[in-house]
Amino acid sequence: MPAERTREHTVPVAAARRRRLRADQARQLADLLRRQILTGGYPGGVLPLEDTLAVEYGAGRNTVRQALDLLRGEHLVERRPGVGTLVVGEKYPHGLDRLQGLAETLHEHGEVTNEVRSAGPVRAPAPVAGRLGLPEHAEVLYIERLRRLNGLPLSLDLTYVPLDIGAALLDCDLEHTDVFRLLERLTGQPLGHAEITLESVNADAHSAAVLQAPRGAAVLMLERLTHLADGRPVDLEFIRFRGDRITMSGLLHRSL
Repeated sequence: MPAERTREHTVPVAAARRRRLRADQARQLADLLRRQILTGGYPGGVLPLEDTLAVEYGAGRNTVRQALDLLRGEHLVERRPGVGTLVVGEKYPHGLDRLQGLAETLHEHGEVTNEVRSAGPVRAPAPVAGRLGLPEHAEVLYIERLRRLNGLPLSLDLTYVPLDIGAALLDCDLEHTDVFRLLERLTGQPLGHAEITLESVNADAHSAAVLQAPRGAAVLMLERLTHLADGRPVDLEFIRFRGDRITMSGLLHRSL
């Protein structure tokens, strides 16, 4: 009887496992290849032949082709006759374990420039006033910037700063300097910490046009509330990143 019960349980589990692998293996392989691409695992930007990938990852050739199709859909690779599969896209690393401005984060990858699309005092919406610890209907400085890396649109940043600090920002070089650096200079103290929320949202018509992305495309939304070293909240940002040009990473420690 025990052997029969074991056999009854083993057969359905094995069948379910086979069904899962048949459905998911191309996606699983695409995840592994994507990681190799983004970390420079293919010198010269040329992927191994399909047969080589099949042997290396223990996958069928059709699975390899499906995985590469997924990566082509993400505009990371391109198939060129007589050459093979080439890396044509690049994602830039954005760390989540240090509080830095975009230019500081990506300084090794090129020049970050800012197109200031709007800057001036506005009445703070209630959620903004609450997050910044301001009275209801207080005025704040609102800044909207399109940020480019090496000329390519990377993010659309909407920033709210208390006006007693923000008014002086209007006289600063917002086109070539991170707001973080300017805040530290104006307040005379370093930034302390930030609360962040990261999620995926669909690009609205305005965001898509500014970022030169397809309307409705998924973008990474980073909401960040930054505090000075003394704890005062001074910078509330809503940042929409082109998801095909940025990758988020961090180092996490488990505390028991």
